[in-house]
Amino acid sequence: MSSEQTTLLFHSATPGLSRRLAQAFAKRLESEVTQGRPFTCLITHGAELRRLNCHFLQKDFATDVLSFPSRQTLGFLGDVAISFEHARRQAGEYGHTVETEIKILMLHGVLHLLGMDHETDRGQMARAEGKWRAVFGLPRGLIARVKS
Repeated sequence: MSSEQTTLLFHSATPGLSRRLAQAFAKRLESEVTQGRPFTCLITHGAELRRLNCHFLQKDFATDVLSFPSRQTLGFLGDVAISFEHARRQAGEYGHTVETEIKILMLHGVLHLLGMDHETDRGQMARAEGKWRAVFGLPRGLIARVKS
């Protein structure tokens, strides 16, 4: 087992989000979804996600979640970045708490870290997201929202 740990970093005010519960969910993702492989999750503001999206993916717009897989084959999975502003707005649109939306975004990002890509994998990531949403008691995720 790696000596690295899953870590949440907060670079934004997060009203309505229990940082303790978000960290507990990240640990649960590490335990159940990634089979013990740690990752880092940055919760920040939309401008930072726009900067990351532009710099690393050459897409000049803000988004809700980005994933940056590690090039290692074992151990550390990589990094997930979440826009708290997007999460708060989407929580309002879909009628649930910002904490629930952060969980949805974190799960989606972690599945990308595991190598899944809903744009090219013929439904593999959608099925995995559906399975884990049921396990964690989460409402519709990002893939299901786009398809409906």
